[in-house]
Amino acid sequence: MTGSPPALFRSAEAAMRAGDAHKAAQLLRQCLRESPSRTPARQLLATLLFQHLGEPLAARVEIDRLLGAEPGNAAYLVFRAAIAGQLGDYESAIAGYEAALALSPGDARVWVRYGHALRTAGRFDDAVAAYRKSLALGPSGEAWWALADTKSVRFSPDDIAAMRALVGRLAADDRAPLHFALGKALEDGGDFAGAFAQYEIGNALKRQRYDAGEMTAYVRRAESFFTPQFFATRDGGGCEAPDPIFVVGLPRSGSTLVEQILASHSAIEGTMELADMFAVARTAMGPGPFDFKAYPAALGKLDSAALKLLGDAYLARTSAYRREGKPFFIDKMPNNFVHTGLIHLVLPRAKIIDVRRHPMACCFSAFKQHFAVGQPFSYSLDDLGRYYADYVRLMAHFDAVLPGRVHRVIYEELVAEPEREIRRMIGYCGLPFEEQMLRFHQNPRDVRSASSQQVRRPINAEGLESWRNFEPWLGPLKAALGA
Repeated sequence: MTGSPPALFRSAEAAMRAGDAHKAAQLLRQCLRESPSRTPARQLLATLLFQHLGEPLAARVEIDRLLGAEPGNAAYLVFRAAIAGQLGDYESAIAGYEAALALSPGDARVWVRYGHALRTAGRFDDAVAAYRKSLALGPSGEAWWALADTKSVRFSPDDIAAMRALVGRLAADDRAPLHFALGKALEDGGDFAGAFAQYEIGNALKRQRYDAGEMTAYVRRAESFFTPQFFATRDGGGCEAPDPIFVVGLPRSGSTLVEQILASHSAIEGTMELADMFAVARTAMGPGPFDFKAYPAALGKLDSAALKLLGDAYLARTSAYRREGKPFFIDKMPNNFVHTGLIHLVLPRAKIIDVRRHPMACCFSAFKQHFAVGQPFSYSLDDLGRYYADYVRLMAHFDAVLPGRVHRVIYEELVAEPEREIRRMIGYCGLPFEEQMLRFHQNPRDVRSASSQQVRRPINAEGLESWRNFEPWLGPLKAALGA
Protein backbone atom coordinates (compact mmCIF):
# COMPACT_ATOMS: atom_id res chain seq x y z
CA MET A 1 0.00 0.00 0.00
CA THR A 2 1.59 3.24 -1.14
CA GLY A 3 0.76 6.90 -1.22
CA SER A 4 1.64 10.19 0.42
CA PRO A 5 0.63 10.64 4.08
CA PRO A 6 -2.08 13.21 3.21
CA ALA A 7 -3.52 10.87 0.57
CA LEU A 8 -3.43 7.91 2.97
CA PHE A 9 -5.20 9.97 5.60
CA ARG A 10 -7.93 11.01 3.15
CA SER A 11 -8.35 7.38 2.05
CA ALA A 12 -8.67 6.34 5.70
CA GLU A 13 -11.41 8.91 6.24
CA ALA A 14 -13.22 7.62 3.15
CA ALA A 15 -12.97 4.02 4.40
CA MET A 16 -14.32 5.16 7.73
CA ARG A 17 -17.32 6.81 6.07
CA ALA A 18 -17.91 3.60 4.12
CA GLY A 19 -18.04 1.64 7.38
CA ASP A 20 -14.79 -0.29 6.90
CA ALA A 21 -12.97 0.45 10.15
CA HIS A 22 -10.37 -2.29 9.57
CA LYS A 23 -9.29 -0.80 6.24
CA ALA A 24 -9.25 2.69 7.76
CA ALA A 25 -6.97 1.53 10.56
CA GLN A 26 -4.66 -0.19 8.07
CA LEU A 27 -4.38 3.03 6.05
CA LEU A 28 -3.75 5.12 9.14
CA ARG A 29 -0.97 2.81 10.31
CA GLN A 30 0.68 3.13 6.90
CA CYS A 31 0.27 6.91 7.10
CA LEU A 32 1.96 6.98 10.52
CA ARG A 33 4.83 4.78 9.33
CA GLU A 34 5.47 7.39 6.66
CA SER A 35 4.85 10.37 8.96
CA PRO A 36 4.94 9.44 12.70
CA SER A 37 4.33 13.02 13.84
CA ARG A 38 1.02 13.38 11.96
CA THR A 39 -1.19 14.01 15.00
CA PRO A 40 -4.65 13.94 13.31
CA ALA A 41 -3.87 10.47 11.93
CA ARG A 42 -2.86 9.17 15.36
CA GLN A 43 -5.94 10.72 16.96
CA LEU A 44 -8.21 9.07 14.41
CA LEU A 45 -6.42 5.73 14.77
CA ALA A 46 -6.83 5.82 18.55
CA THR A 47 -10.53 6.61 18.13
CA LEU A 48 -11.01 3.79 15.63
CA LEU A 49 -9.23 1.26 17.81
CA PHE A 50 -11.23 2.21 20.89
CA GLN A 51 -14.69 2.99 19.58
CA HIS A 52 -15.01 0.80 16.48
CA LEU A 53 -12.55 -2.09 16.63
CA GLY A 54 -12.72 -2.92 20.33
CA GLU A 55 -8.96 -2.79 20.88
CA PRO A 56 -8.50 -0.65 24.01
CA LEU A 57 -4.91 -1.76 24.67
CA ALA A 58 -3.83 -0.73 21.17
CA ALA A 59 -5.75 2.54 21.56
CA ARG A 60 -3.94 3.21 24.82
CA VAL A 61 -0.58 2.84 23.06
CA GLU A 62 -1.58 5.52 20.57
CA ILE A 63 -2.97 7.92 23.15
CA ASP A 64 0.15 7.49 25.30
CA ARG A 65 2.23 8.57 22.32
CA LEU A 66 0.07 11.65 21.94
CA LEU A 67 0.35 12.38 25.65
CA GLY A 68 4.10 11.98 25.45
CA ALA A 69 4.17 14.93 23.07
CA GLU A 70 1.49 16.92 24.93
CA PRO A 71 1.29 15.81 28.60
CA GLY A 72 -0.92 18.77 29.46
CA ASN A 73 -3.59 18.03 26.86
CA ALA A 74 -6.84 17.62 28.80
CA ALA A 75 -8.63 15.94 25.88
CA TYR A 76 -5.97 13.24 25.72
CA LEU A 77 -6.20 12.71 29.47
CA VAL A 78 -9.98 12.26 29.17
CA PHE A 79 -9.50 9.79 26.33
CA ARG A 80 -7.00 7.78 28.34
CA ALA A 81 -9.31 7.81 31.37
CA ALA A 82 -12.11 6.44 29.18
CA ILE A 83 -9.82 3.61 28.02
CA ALA A 84 -8.89 2.82 31.62
CA GLY A 85 -12.57 2.60 32.48
CA GLN A 86 -13.21 0.29 29.54
CA LEU A 87 -10.44 -1.96 30.82
CA GLY A 88 -11.97 -2.00 34.29
CA ASP A 89 -9.23 0.08 35.91
CA TYR A 90 -11.46 2.64 37.57
CA GLU A 91 -8.81 3.94 39.95
CA SER A 92 -6.79 5.06 36.93
CA ALA A 93 -9.93 6.33 35.20
CA ILE A 94 -10.89 8.47 38.20
CA ALA A 95 -7.33 9.79 38.51
CA GLY A 96 -7.30 10.61 34.80
CA TYR A 97 -10.52 12.56 34.93
CA GLU A 98 -9.28 14.42 38.01
CA ALA A 99 -6.08 15.37 36.15
CA ALA A 100 -8.13 16.59 33.19
CA LEU A 101 -10.45 18.59 35.43
CA ALA A 102 -7.49 20.19 37.16
CA LEU A 103 -6.54 21.55 33.73
CA SER A 104 -10.11 22.31 32.56
CA PRO A 105 -12.36 22.64 35.63
CA GLY A 106 -15.11 24.28 33.59
CA ASP A 107 -15.67 21.36 31.24
CA ALA A 108 -19.20 20.23 32.13
CA ARG A 109 -19.10 17.04 30.04
CA VAL A 110 -15.93 15.82 31.75
CA TRP A 111 -17.65 16.24 35.12
CA VAL A 112 -20.36 13.87 33.86
CA ARG A 113 -17.81 11.29 32.74
CA TYR A 114 -16.02 11.65 36.06
CA GLY A 115 -19.34 11.04 37.79
CA HIS A 116 -19.87 7.86 35.75
CA ALA A 117 -16.48 6.51 36.86
CA LEU A 118 -17.20 7.36 40.50
CA ARG A 119 -20.58 5.67 40.30
CA THR A 120 -19.12 2.51 38.79
CA ALA A 121 -16.62 2.39 41.64
CA GLY A 122 -19.47 2.59 44.16
CA ARG A 123 -18.82 6.21 45.20
CA PHE A 124 -22.42 7.28 44.70
CA ASP A 125 -22.43 10.47 46.77
CA ASP A 126 -19.32 11.70 44.95
CA ALA A 127 -20.92 10.79 41.62
CA VAL A 128 -24.03 12.81 42.43
CA ALA A 129 -21.83 15.76 43.43
CA ALA A 130 -20.00 15.52 40.09
CA TYR A 131 -23.27 15.50 38.15
CA ARG A 132 -24.51 18.49 40.14
CA LYS A 133 -21.23 20.28 39.42
CA SER A 134 -21.79 19.69 35.70
CA LEU A 135 -25.26 21.23 35.96
CA ALA A 136 -23.87 24.22 37.82
CA LEU A 137 -21.59 24.85 34.84
CA GLY A 138 -24.34 24.80 32.25
CA PRO A 139 -27.62 23.23 31.09
CA SER A 140 -27.31 19.55 30.21
CA GLY A 141 -29.90 16.88 29.56
CA GLU A 142 -27.12 14.30 29.85
CA ALA A 143 -26.28 15.41 33.40
CA TRP A 144 -29.94 15.41 34.47
CA TRP A 145 -30.32 11.86 33.14
CA ALA A 146 -27.09 10.80 34.87
CA LEU A 147 -28.68 11.92 38.16
CA ALA A 148 -31.92 10.12 37.35
CA ASP A 149 -30.07 6.97 36.35
CA THR A 150 -28.53 6.59 39.78
CA LYS A 151 -32.06 5.35 40.64
CA SER A 152 -31.71 6.59 44.24
CA VAL A 153 -31.84 10.36 43.57
CA ARG A 154 -35.26 11.90 44.19
CA PHE A 155 -35.74 15.18 42.39
CA SER A 156 -37.09 18.20 44.23
CA PRO A 157 -39.80 20.51 42.84
CA ASP A 158 -37.02 22.97 42.03
CA ASP A 159 -35.18 20.28 40.07
CA ILE A 160 -38.32 19.46 38.09
CA ALA A 161 -38.93 23.14 37.38
CA ALA A 162 -35.33 23.54 36.21
CA MET A 163 -35.70 20.57 33.86
CA ARG A 164 -38.99 21.85 32.45
CA ALA A 165 -37.41 25.23 31.82
CA LEU A 166 -34.76 23.54 29.64
CA VAL A 167 -37.26 21.87 27.29
CA GLY A 168 -36.92 23.53 23.92
CA ARG A 169 -33.56 25.07 24.77
CA LEU A 170 -31.42 22.00 24.12
CA ALA A 171 -30.37 20.30 20.91
CA ALA A 172 -32.34 17.12 20.13
CA ASP A 173 -29.52 14.75 21.13
CA ASP A 174 -29.30 16.40 24.57
CA ARG A 175 -33.04 16.95 24.91
CA ALA A 176 -33.83 13.22 24.74
CA PRO A 177 -32.06 12.35 28.02
CA LEU A 178 -33.74 15.35 29.65
CA HIS A 179 -37.18 13.89 28.86
CA PHE A 180 -36.13 10.51 30.28
CA ALA A 181 -34.98 12.26 33.45
CA LEU A 182 -38.26 14.18 33.69
CA GLY A 183 -40.13 10.91 33.25
CA LYS A 184 -38.21 9.37 36.15
CA ALA A 185 -38.92 12.44 38.32
CA LEU A 186 -42.65 12.35 37.58
CA GLU A 187 -42.86 8.57 38.05
CA ASP A 188 -41.24 8.87 41.47
CA GLY A 189 -43.90 11.44 42.33
CA GLY A 190 -46.77 9.17 41.23
CA ASP A 191 -47.68 11.12 38.08
CA PHE A 192 -47.69 8.10 35.78
CA ALA A 193 -49.54 9.75 32.91
CA GLY A 194 -47.09 12.66 32.93
CA ALA A 195 -44.14 10.29 33.26
CA PHE A 196 -45.25 8.17 30.31
CA ALA A 197 -45.67 11.28 28.18
CA GLN A 198 -42.07 12.25 28.92
CA TYR A 199 -40.74 8.75 28.21
CA GLU A 200 -42.65 8.77 24.94
CA ILE A 201 -41.14 12.09 23.87
CA GLY A 202 -37.63 10.95 24.81
CA ASN A 203 -37.99 7.72 22.88
CA ALA A 204 -39.38 9.52 19.82
CA LEU A 205 -36.32 11.77 19.82
CA LYS A 206 -33.98 8.76 20.03
CA ARG A 207 -35.67 6.49 17.51
CA GLN A 208 -34.00 6.60 14.12
CA ARG A 209 -33.89 4.17 11.22
CA TYR A 210 -34.62 0.85 12.89
CA ASP A 211 -36.30 -1.99 11.00
CA ALA A 212 -37.78 -4.58 13.37
CA GLY A 213 -38.25 -6.91 10.43
CA GLU A 214 -34.49 -7.40 10.11
CA MET A 215 -34.36 -9.21 13.45
CA THR A 216 -37.35 -11.39 12.53
CA ALA A 217 -35.65 -12.28 9.25
CA TYR A 218 -32.44 -13.14 11.11
CA VAL A 219 -34.29 -15.51 13.44
CA ARG A 220 -35.79 -17.28 10.43
CA ARG A 221 -32.34 -17.59 8.85
CA ALA A 222 -30.90 -18.95 12.09
CA GLU A 223 -33.69 -21.51 12.41
CA SER A 224 -32.97 -22.80 8.90
CA PHE A 225 -29.18 -22.68 9.24
CA PHE A 226 -28.48 -23.95 12.76
CA THR A 227 -29.78 -27.49 12.52
CA PRO A 228 -28.84 -30.54 14.63
CA GLN A 229 -27.01 -31.95 11.60
CA PHE A 230 -25.03 -28.70 11.14
CA PHE A 231 -23.80 -28.82 14.73
CA ALA A 232 -23.17 -32.59 14.63
CA THR A 233 -20.85 -32.29 11.63
CA ARG A 234 -18.82 -29.63 13.48
CA ASP A 235 -18.62 -31.43 16.78
CA GLY A 236 -15.07 -31.32 18.14
CA GLY A 237 -14.22 -28.00 16.52
CA GLY A 238 -13.53 -24.69 18.20
CA CYS A 239 -11.42 -23.72 21.19
CA GLU A 240 -11.79 -26.09 24.14
CA ALA A 241 -11.10 -23.50 26.85
CA PRO A 242 -13.96 -23.40 29.39
CA ASP A 243 -13.16 -19.91 30.69
CA PRO A 244 -16.05 -17.72 29.44
CA ILE A 245 -19.48 -17.53 31.02
CA PHE A 246 -21.80 -15.59 28.71
CA VAL A 247 -24.76 -13.90 30.42
CA VAL A 248 -27.24 -13.06 27.68
CA GLY A 249 -30.81 -11.84 27.30
CA LEU A 250 -32.41 -8.44 26.94
CA PRO A 251 -31.32 -5.23 28.67
CA ARG A 252 -33.04 -4.67 32.02
CA SER A 253 -33.70 -8.40 32.44
CA GLY A 254 -31.73 -8.88 35.65
CA SER A 255 -28.43 -9.78 34.02
CA THR A 256 -26.41 -7.43 36.26
CA LEU A 257 -27.77 -9.22 39.33
CA VAL A 258 -26.80 -12.59 37.86
CA GLU A 259 -23.35 -11.25 37.00
CA GLN A 260 -22.86 -9.91 40.52
CA ILE A 261 -23.89 -13.24 42.06
CA LEU A 262 -21.55 -15.22 39.80
CA ALA A 263 -18.69 -12.76 40.34
CA SER A 264 -18.99 -13.38 44.08
CA HIS A 265 -17.70 -16.93 43.50
CA SER A 266 -14.00 -17.38 44.24
CA ALA A 267 -13.30 -18.88 40.79
CA ILE A 268 -15.21 -16.36 38.64
CA GLU A 269 -14.23 -12.84 37.63
CA GLY A 270 -16.80 -10.28 36.56
CA THR A 271 -15.76 -8.01 33.72
CA MET A 272 -18.42 -5.98 31.91
CA GLU A 273 -20.47 -5.95 28.71
CA LEU A 274 -17.82 -6.90 26.18
CA ALA A 275 -18.16 -6.25 22.47
CA ASP A 276 -15.61 -8.92 21.54
CA MET A 277 -18.01 -11.60 20.32
CA PHE A 278 -19.37 -9.07 17.84
CA ALA A 279 -15.78 -8.52 16.68
CA VAL A 280 -15.32 -12.28 16.32
CA ALA A 281 -18.51 -12.43 14.23
CA ARG A 282 -17.17 -9.67 11.98
CA THR A 283 -13.90 -11.58 11.54
CA ALA A 284 -15.80 -14.79 10.75
CA MET A 285 -17.69 -12.98 8.00
CA GLY A 286 -14.50 -11.95 6.21
CA PRO A 287 -13.10 -8.53 5.22
CA GLY A 288 -15.24 -5.46 4.75
CA PRO A 289 -18.24 -4.08 6.67
CA PHE A 290 -20.39 -6.58 8.57
CA ASP A 291 -23.32 -7.75 6.41
CA PHE A 292 -26.06 -8.82 8.81
CA LYS A 293 -28.15 -10.26 5.96
CA ALA A 294 -25.35 -12.74 5.19
CA TYR A 295 -25.20 -13.86 8.82
CA PRO A 296 -25.18 -16.65 9.94
CA ALA A 297 -24.99 -18.37 6.53
CA ALA A 298 -21.40 -17.20 6.00
CA LEU A 299 -20.37 -19.30 9.02
CA GLY A 300 -20.92 -22.40 6.92
CA LYS A 301 -17.57 -21.92 5.19
CA LEU A 302 -15.58 -22.23 8.45
CA ASP A 303 -13.77 -25.48 9.15
CA SER A 304 -12.60 -26.80 12.53
CA ALA A 305 -9.29 -24.97 12.34
CA ALA A 306 -10.99 -21.67 11.56
CA LEU A 307 -13.43 -22.15 14.42
CA LYS A 308 -10.57 -22.78 16.83
CA LEU A 309 -8.76 -19.67 15.65
CA LEU A 310 -11.89 -17.60 16.27
CA GLY A 311 -12.28 -19.01 19.78
CA ASP A 312 -8.61 -18.34 20.49
CA ALA A 313 -9.05 -14.80 19.15
CA TYR A 314 -11.96 -14.18 21.51
CA LEU A 315 -9.88 -15.30 24.50
CA ALA A 316 -6.95 -13.16 23.36
CA ARG A 317 -9.16 -10.09 22.92
CA THR A 318 -10.83 -10.48 26.31
CA SER A 319 -7.59 -11.14 28.22
CA ALA A 320 -7.21 -7.38 28.66
CA TYR A 321 -10.28 -7.33 30.92
CA ARG A 322 -9.19 -10.24 33.15
CA ARG A 323 -7.33 -8.59 35.99
CA GLU A 324 -7.70 -11.12 38.82
CA GLY A 325 -6.22 -14.31 37.37
CA LYS A 326 -9.32 -16.40 38.04
CA PRO A 327 -10.04 -19.45 35.86
CA PHE A 328 -13.47 -18.23 34.69
CA PHE A 329 -14.82 -14.84 33.64
CA ILE A 330 -18.18 -13.34 32.72
CA ASP A 331 -19.05 -11.58 29.49
CA LYS A 332 -22.31 -9.78 30.29
CA MET A 333 -23.15 -8.39 26.85
CA PRO A 334 -26.90 -9.16 26.72
CA ASN A 335 -27.13 -8.90 22.93
CA ASN A 336 -24.77 -11.88 22.60
CA PHE A 337 -27.88 -14.07 22.52
CA VAL A 338 -27.87 -13.29 18.79
CA HIS A 339 -24.51 -15.10 18.62
CA THR A 340 -25.52 -18.22 20.59
CA GLY A 341 -24.79 -20.46 17.60
CA LEU A 342 -21.41 -18.85 16.96
CA ILE A 343 -20.47 -19.09 20.65
CA HIS A 344 -21.22 -22.80 20.63
CA LEU A 345 -19.13 -23.31 17.49
CA VAL A 346 -16.03 -21.39 18.55
CA LEU A 347 -16.15 -22.02 22.33
CA PRO A 348 -18.02 -25.32 22.79
CA ARG A 349 -17.18 -25.56 26.51
CA ALA A 350 -18.17 -21.98 27.36
CA LYS A 351 -21.30 -21.54 29.47
CA ILE A 352 -24.31 -19.56 28.25
CA ILE A 353 -26.81 -18.26 30.80
CA ASP A 354 -29.99 -16.68 29.45
CA VAL A 355 -31.61 -14.30 31.96
CA ARG A 356 -35.28 -13.73 31.30
CA ARG A 357 -37.73 -11.37 32.95
CA HIS A 358 -41.49 -10.94 32.56
CA PRO A 359 -41.89 -9.46 29.06
CA MET A 360 -43.97 -6.47 30.10
CA ALA A 361 -41.63 -5.62 32.97
CA CYS A 362 -38.48 -6.12 30.91
CA CYS A 363 -39.65 -4.22 27.86
CA PHE A 364 -41.13 -1.28 29.70
CA SER A 365 -38.01 -1.00 31.86
CA ALA A 366 -36.00 -0.74 28.65
CA PHE A 367 -38.46 1.80 27.21
CA LYS A 368 -37.85 4.18 30.11
CA GLN A 369 -34.08 3.70 30.09
CA HIS A 370 -32.00 6.14 28.08
CA PHE A 371 -29.38 3.96 26.39
CA ALA A 372 -26.55 6.04 25.02
CA VAL A 373 -25.80 3.52 22.24
CA GLY A 374 -26.41 -0.01 21.14
CA GLN A 375 -30.12 -0.69 21.75
CA PRO A 376 -31.97 0.85 18.79
CA PHE A 377 -34.97 -1.48 19.26
CA SER A 378 -35.73 0.02 22.68
CA TYR A 379 -37.22 3.33 21.51
CA SER A 380 -40.64 2.04 20.45
CA LEU A 381 -43.09 -0.17 22.33
CA ASP A 382 -43.92 -2.02 19.13
CA ASP A 383 -40.23 -2.58 18.30
CA LEU A 384 -39.56 -3.76 21.84
CA GLY A 385 -42.38 -6.27 21.76
CA ARG A 386 -41.31 -7.67 18.41
CA TYR A 387 -37.67 -7.88 19.51
CA TYR A 388 -38.59 -9.72 22.71
CA ALA A 389 -40.76 -12.18 20.78
CA ASP A 390 -37.94 -12.78 18.29
CA TYR A 391 -35.47 -13.32 21.14
CA VAL A 392 -37.73 -15.90 22.81
CA ARG A 393 -38.24 -17.68 19.48
CA LEU A 394 -34.50 -17.78 18.76
CA MET A 395 -33.61 -19.16 22.19
CA ALA A 396 -36.39 -21.74 21.92
CA HIS A 397 -34.75 -22.91 18.69
CA PHE A 398 -31.40 -23.41 20.41
CA ASP A 399 -33.16 -25.24 23.25
CA ALA A 400 -34.49 -27.62 20.59
CA VAL A 401 -31.32 -28.18 18.55
CA LEU A 402 -28.83 -28.00 21.45
CA PRO A 403 -30.80 -29.36 24.44
CA GLY A 404 -29.36 -28.24 27.77
CA ARG A 405 -26.69 -26.07 26.16
CA VAL A 406 -28.20 -22.84 27.50
CA HIS A 407 -29.13 -22.45 31.16
CA ARG A 408 -32.12 -20.22 31.75
CA VAL A 409 -32.62 -18.02 34.80
CA ILE A 410 -36.09 -16.56 35.32
CA TYR A 411 -35.57 -13.30 37.18
CA GLU A 412 -38.77 -13.53 39.21
CA GLU A 413 -37.85 -17.05 40.35
CA LEU A 414 -34.37 -15.87 41.32
CA VAL A 415 -35.93 -13.14 43.47
CA ALA A 416 -38.41 -15.58 45.05
CA GLU A 417 -35.99 -18.47 45.69
CA PRO A 418 -32.46 -17.08 45.46
CA GLU A 419 -30.51 -19.98 47.01
CA ARG A 420 -32.30 -22.59 44.92
CA GLU A 421 -31.73 -20.70 41.68
CA ILE A 422 -28.13 -19.82 42.53
CA ARG A 423 -27.34 -23.47 43.26
CA ARG A 424 -28.87 -24.48 39.93
CA MET A 425 -26.91 -21.81 38.09
CA ILE A 426 -23.52 -22.55 39.65
CA GLY A 427 -24.13 -26.27 39.20
CA TYR A 428 -24.61 -25.68 35.49
CA CYS A 429 -21.24 -23.89 35.52
CA GLY A 430 -19.69 -27.04 37.02
CA LEU A 431 -18.60 -25.28 40.20
CA PRO A 432 -19.45 -25.80 43.89
CA PHE A 433 -21.88 -23.47 45.61
CA GLU A 434 -20.27 -20.88 47.89
CA GLU A 435 -22.14 -19.07 50.66
CA GLN A 436 -20.79 -15.65 49.68
CA MET A 437 -22.85 -15.88 46.51
CA LEU A 438 -25.87 -15.17 48.71
CA ARG A 439 -24.08 -12.05 49.99
CA PHE A 440 -23.38 -10.72 46.50
CA HIS A 441 -24.33 -7.19 47.61
CA GLN A 442 -21.20 -7.09 49.77
CA ASN A 443 -18.94 -7.66 46.77
CA PRO A 444 -16.90 -4.43 46.33
CA ARG A 445 -16.23 -4.94 42.61
CA ASP A 446 -16.86 -2.14 40.13
CA VAL A 447 -20.25 -2.48 38.43
CA ARG A 448 -20.77 -0.75 35.12
CA SER A 449 -24.49 -0.83 34.35
CA ALA A 450 -27.73 0.97 35.10
CA SER A 451 -28.25 -1.44 38.00
CA SER A 452 -24.98 -0.64 39.76
CA GLN A 453 -26.75 0.57 42.92
CA GLN A 454 -29.44 -2.11 43.04
CA VAL A 455 -26.90 -4.97 43.08
CA ARG A 456 -25.23 -3.47 46.12
CA ARG A 457 -28.38 -4.19 48.12
CA PRO A 458 -29.79 -7.57 49.20
CA ILE A 459 -32.12 -9.22 46.71
CA ASN A 460 -35.66 -7.85 46.84
CA ALA A 461 -38.90 -7.79 44.87
CA GLU A 462 -38.90 -4.00 44.45
CA GLY A 463 -39.97 -2.95 40.98
CA LEU A 464 -41.25 -6.34 39.83
CA GLU A 465 -44.75 -5.01 39.20
CA SER A 466 -44.03 -1.31 38.68
CA TRP A 467 -44.86 -1.61 34.98
CA ARG A 468 -48.53 -2.05 35.95
CA ASN A 469 -48.67 1.64 36.86
CA PHE A 470 -48.33 2.28 33.13
CA GLU A 471 -50.55 -0.52 31.84
CA PRO A 472 -53.17 1.84 30.33
CA TRP A 473 -50.55 3.05 27.82
CA LEU A 474 -48.86 -0.27 27.02
CA GLY A 475 -51.35 -1.64 24.49
CA PRO A 476 -48.88 -1.47 21.58
CA LEU A 477 -46.36 -3.49 23.59
CA LYS A 478 -48.92 -6.18 24.46
CA ALA A 479 -50.03 -6.40 20.87
CA ALA A 480 -46.47 -6.77 19.59
CA LEU A 481 -45.61 -9.43 22.17
CA GLY A 482 -48.58 -11.52 21.13
CA ALA A 483 -49.52 -14.64 23.06
